[in-house]
Amino acid sequence: MKRMFFAFLLAVAVPVFALPAFAQPDEPVIYIIKKGDTLWGLSDRFLKDPFYWPDLWARNPKITNPHLIYPGQKVRIYPDRIEIEPAPTAARASLPAEESALEQKFIVTGGEGFLLEKKLSPSGHVIVTNYDRNMVGDNDFVYTDIGMNDGARTGDLFSVFNMMEEVRHPATNSFVGYRVDSLGTVRLVELEEKNSKAFVTRSYQEIVPGSYLMAYRGNRREVSLKAAANNLAGCIVSARNGNISLGNGDIAYLDLGMKQGLEAGNLLYIVRDFKPPKLYTDREVGDLPKDVIGAIVVVETDENTSTGLIVKCTEAIYRGDRVESAQK
Repeated sequence: MKRMFFAFLLAVAVPVFALPAFAQPDEPVIYIIKKGDTLWGLSDRFLKDPFYWPDLWARNPKITNPHLIYPGQKVRIYPDRIEIEPAPTAARASLPAEESALEQKFIVTGGEGFLLEKKLSPSGHVIVTNYDRNMVGDNDFVYTDIGMNDGARTGDLFSVFNMMEEVRHPATNSFVGYRVDSLGTVRLVELEEKNSKAFVTRSYQEIVPGSYLMAYRGNRREVSLKAAANNLAGCIVSARNGNISLGNGDIAYLDLGMKQGLEAGNLLYIVRDFKPPKLYTDREVGDLPKDVIGAIVVVETDENTSTGLIVKCTEAIYRGDRVESAQK
């Protein structure tokens, strides 16, 4: 599996780091990790491919924690790969714990959306926008049907969302959840018994009359890369905004969650079976090796579903494409 992903990454990377004239192909250039370096940064600097870091981690089993590297570690740089030596004990001991970890993190904005596994009644609705406009955004005002009779107080935060269509599993057609598009966040500023005025503190998409309100879901936060504890296999069942074709930076929803052992920060490979229309042989050869066409990092999990950020792809990703855990 690792070899496939290594080949997949190298196929799209364009190495620009030139070895000195006196160096032979098997003689690496040595780089010493400095404070502030990350796997992402090393991949970008030396292979001109920041998305190479998942394979950089996978091919270096001595990095027991995928997002921990230390100042003083040596990096061997080849034309087609990077290898990292274990960190010197002195390097680990010389820095406070909070400074010794140089982490690869992902920023979750809150606008990624998610799959709602069980339908729920919203806390309320946006009943009209300021000046009755068709849509509003950051720093605008809206009016809601949440008031003091609902126990609301001035300053309460609510997440704004659209409940979209049911999501059915592409293989079994079983119900997976309801796709939820996150629109933004509002804060109640003036309350009456049965309604309120609210200020839009953050918008990811246009907020329109009729949008749903739910208890505030935390917005911007950091997610650190971590190895999956189990061998996992699932598939992409939907995507943010219902997009059909997905690429780098897009959000996809998976049929794996906490019950299957998935955690935020886990890296999964996106794979697809290779089934040519004809094999030029009379022998029984079985299934051909699958193609690794991308990588996705999980940023949020529910019981049986999760939200992921696609960090690498060699071709368009679609609903139904499979995902597998990246095991060392």
